[in-house]
Amino acid sequence: MKALQYTRGQALPAILQNRIMLLDGAMGTMIQRFKLSEAQYRGERFKDFGKTLGQHKDVKGNNELLSLTRPDVISSIHERYLAAGADLIETNTFGATSIAQADYDMADLASEMNLASAQLARAACDKYSTPDKPRFVLGALGPTPKTASISPDVNDPGARNVDFEQLRAAYYAQVEALVQGGADALLVETIFDTLNAKAALFAIDEYFDASGERLPLIISGTVTDASWRILSGQTVTAFWYSVRHARPLAVGLNCALGAALMRPYLQELARVADDTFISCYPNAGLPNPMSETGFDETPADTSRLLREFAADGLVNIVGGCCGTTPEHIAAIGAVVQGLPARQTQRTFFYPEAA
Repeated sequence: MKALQYTRGQALPAILQNRIMLLDGAMGTMIQRFKLSEAQYRGERFKDFGKTLGQHKDVKGNNELLSLTRPDVISSIHERYLAAGADLIETNTFGATSIAQADYDMADLASEMNLASAQLARAACDKYSTPDKPRFVLGALGPTPKTASISPDVNDPGARNVDFEQLRAAYYAQVEALVQGGADALLVETIFDTLNAKAALFAIDEYFDASGERLPLIISGTVTDASWRILSGQTVTAFWYSVRHARPLAVGLNCALGAALMRPYLQELARVADDTFISCYPNAGLPNPMSETGFDETPADTSRLLREFAADGLVNIVGGCCGTTPEHIAAIGAVVQGLPARQTQRTFFYPEAA
């Protein structure tokens, strides 16, 4: 077999063998703290967006647009997480596919959003990187609001509002811009429809073949309830066997649940995915509208639970999803520091060389 040589992120496998790496926390939670108005989301460039067509559409909540209109906000959030000790920073691109941006009539801006977002994260990581603690940009590919496996019409189970080719094309454009913007690795995250994820993985591999570049890949699924299944029906084990062909650097779980509820699913994933690294970035517990972050858990709560995961040898990457803040990430980093990373005997190969 031919040894895998990543064109970027080459140091990640060795670091993950030696210590637990710290991922950042929620982007949306932090953006909400700025209490930006519709006008601030639009900025000068998009202040009249939609008016010429007579179809005004609010863009407030389109967080990916802020990489173009308020890059200072996005950069400041990245830097707060880096100052809290994060090794890995996600780009502000969770919804930056043409499919997701079509909800705002901004599909044609998706590539520009991805490029700008990657550049912002790259600049922040370069600013905080040191020889002893390099920082890495994860190009984030989130789910789309349309799914290939689930009908949008309760009266027609066979109906679909997107197909594999549309997903593949949207993800390919996203990957291309993220790599051009300086991503060190790619993260396919918050997977609730495995077929959507497979379209993203296909697009990633297609881009790698076309460009001659190959970046480390992390895949993260989402178990939505106590059924042990993701929304499209797969168990954690079945999910892993559906995506393992992509030879990810790490596989894990994020979102939907807090760490306490996520534990049994993470244990099962760590058991079956015994030849790859494991990531975990849960929500800060359950939603709580009375809380400042909208979620139950304090930094002390989340860090205590993730420390237990680390102490039990379950994880290589830990961080936070919805409701987590730089304070959560700093607390997590403090309690996992010095704990051994989960060990794997995996040797990394090109998939096509097997």
